[in-house]
Amino acid sequence: MMCPGSRVDSPVAMREVGGNMAAGNGQGRGAENGSRLRKASLLTGVLILVSVLLLPSPATLSPLGWHTAGVVMLMALWWTTEAIPIAATAMLPLVLFPVLGILDMPDAAAPYANDIVFLSMGGFLIAVAMERCGLHRRIALGIVAAVGVQPRRLVLGFMLAAAFLSMWISNTATTAMMYPIGMAIAVLFRPQDQEGPFELGICLMLGVAYAATIGGVTTLIGTPPNAVLAATASETLGVTIGFVDWMLVGVPIAIVFLPIGWLLLTRVLHPPGNLRGDASAVLEGERQKLGPMSRAERLVAVVFVLAAVAWVMRAPKQIGGFNIPGIQTFAPWVKDSTIAMAAALALFVVPTSWRRYEFALDWQTANKIPWGIIVLFGGGLSMARARSKTGLAEWIGSGVSQFEAWPIWLVLGGVAFLFLFLTEVTSNVATATMAMPIMAGAASGLGIPPLQMMATAALAVSMAFMLPVATPPNAIVFASGYVTVPQMARVGIWFNLISGLLVTIAASLLVPILLG
Repeated sequence: MMCPGSRVDSPVAMREVGGNMAAGNGQGRGAENGSRLRKASLLTGVLILVSVLLLPSPATLSPLGWHTAGVVMLMALWWTTEAIPIAATAMLPLVLFPVLGILDMPDAAAPYANDIVFLSMGGFLIAVAMERCGLHRRIALGIVAAVGVQPRRLVLGFMLAAAFLSMWISNTATTAMMYPIGMAIAVLFRPQDQEGPFELGICLMLGVAYAATIGGVTTLIGTPPNAVLAATASETLGVTIGFVDWMLVGVPIAIVFLPIGWLLLTRVLHPPGNLRGDASAVLEGERQKLGPMSRAERLVAVVFVLAAVAWVMRAPKQIGGFNIPGIQTFAPWVKDSTIAMAAALALFVVPTSWRRYEFALDWQTANKIPWGIIVLFGGGLSMARARSKTGLAEWIGSGVSQFEAWPIWLVLGGVAFLFLFLTEVTSNVATATMAMPIMAGAASGLGIPPLQMMATAALAVSMAFMLPVATPPNAIVFASGYVTVPQMARVGIWFNLISGLLVTIAASLLVPILLG
């Protein structure tokens, strides 16, 4: 199983999966071409920065803004091609901004400790604790068993389980856990006259991967682009996006997308066919293997539920004429990140066995969280701060002002589809980190609220359904051998089109109302 958060999902893990598959299929030439691209990008990025530093700045942009643009272009190129590890690229502001006089070291380093960074860290720690004790597997099997074992309902159960788990833990880890269960069922119920992949197996594999991706958009900790959006909005706009605020946008998308995707997959593109054998007996056998809940599972479940309730109840709420007090009514200093870190620390502190001095979470397990993504958040936020302070963001906005006459929905749709297809071949978290400040600057020139543009891009970069290299969930199910690239692309293009429309609608209607 890959480290949690890998597209949570780490692009590094994504490339590892893709590289392993390529090696296993004898496609060494592709890896060699990728190496050449990275080498060329490494040198090109340096040449771009040097050229910008030597050339005079445009008349409408300050020299510091021009130098910031050079650093941005360098980082964007290295992020999209992974010329060096993306987390290493994210550390460039710590050196280049002070050296070039753009920001001093304290100013450049402060965004690396943004509170959204600690919200993500706390979420990652809760996730690895769930994986360590096996709670996530128990939840998944319970959901699948509850939905039923008829072919289409079986696929629905797997999709619901994958989507729910992906709200709270890495969609990579979710897929890595769910696909072996799906494989076991597919093998058991394969028609006797068929060998190799068959419709139920294809349907289950694609359903698990796609549902994990869809579930990730629902919460701030579900996938890093959401956290990147929240952190950049706080850094550049002074707007706080709370945990529940984002769920009010992301959950409706998933509620609409999941049934549409399930119907499209099971009734049009890859109907699962008939089953051979007793699926209910297999699922019950898997559940019995888990045994009764351990003390560690119960502890993690309690901490997880308390954290979720605290996130929901953090801010006061007004329903009609009634004001419901929240945690902040009595403790104004509490933020979503405070709750996340308190929950994570509880897992380190409350023992599962006092006699053996064991806890739900230890540092060996905690060290598996994607630290590189946490560094990446900081690099993107530092870059956003520099763009804002040097006037580069406003300059970008003025450059796109000629599109101001376009309808807002058309602009948002263009942004959605641009990033949706871009993320098929680039890291979603690096793309989001690069895009958020640019979207904020462009929005000001177009007369569109910056948060609308940023939310559109953040939602779009989390959706990738066509290619194995687009996201680890896709790569994992492709590696199962049940799905070919043409099959994934043929189904994925429909999911891409649907997600582009849903993102455009959500950004046009929900974001202005719910995020302001």
